[in-house]
Amino acid sequence: MSSILRVQGRIGQRTLLLTTAAVPLTGWAVHAVTLYKQIAAKEKDPLTGLLRRDAYTARAHRLLARHGDRATVVMVDADHFKQINDGMGHAAGDTVLAAIGARLTAWAGPRAAVGRLGGDEFAVVLELPSDRRAQRLEQLVRMLHTPVTLDDGRTVDVAASVGAAAPASVGSRDLTALQRAADAALYDGKHSGRAILATAQHRTVASINGRRAGRPGTAVWGRAA
Repeated sequence: MSSILRVQGRIGQRTLLLTTAAVPLTGWAVHAVTLYKQIAAKEKDPLTGLLRRDAYTARAHRLLARHGDRATVVMVDADHFKQINDGMGHAAGDTVLAAIGARLTAWAGPRAAVGRLGGDEFAVVLELPSDRRAQRLEQLVRMLHTPVTLDDGRTVDVAASVGAAAPASVGSRDLTALQRAADAALYDGKHSGRAILATAQHRTVASINGRRAGRPGTAVWGRAA
C-alpha cells in the first residue's frame, strides 16, 4: 500500500509541475497570437487583405532577388472606379476593391507579393516565365473584367488596366524601374481591356507624380477594346 501511495504521490507532483508549466506557456501563446495579429494588421490592408506598400515592397525585393529574370512585375488600376464610388456608394466601391484584391490573390498564388499601393492602385510581383506570360496575363484581364455582385444583389460591371514588366524586356531587375515601366505600359493601354508588356523605352517615359502615359509599340494581351 505504501508503494502505491508513493507512486501516486510522484504522479501527482508531475501533474502539478506540468500544469504549472502550462500556465505561462498558455499565456505566451495568447501573447504570441495577439502580437501576430498586431503585426499582420500593420502589414495588411484591412479592406482587401493585401499587403500594404512597405510590406509589399520588402517581399517584392526578396522575390526579385530569388527569381531574377523569371520574375514579372504587374501594375493594376481599376477603371472608372470614381464613377462606381460616387454613383453607387462607398460600400459598393469597397466591395469592388475587395473583389479585385481577391482576384489578384487567386491569380498570383500564395508565393507572390500582392499589394494595395493606395486607392485603386495594386501591384504584384511573382515568378512568371516568358513562355507563360501571355497566357497568364490574358487570364488576369478576364478575371478583372468579371462583374461584381454586391450584397444587395446589384451587379457592377468592372474593368481594370494592366501593365507588366519583366527584367529581360525592361533591362533592369530594380523594383522601382520595373514598377515605373509597368505603370507606363499600363497607361499605354488605359481602358483598352488589354495587358501591355513594357519595353526598355518605358523606363525613360517622363512622369508627373509617377503617373503618365507610356509610348506606343508594345506587346498587348487580353480583351479587344
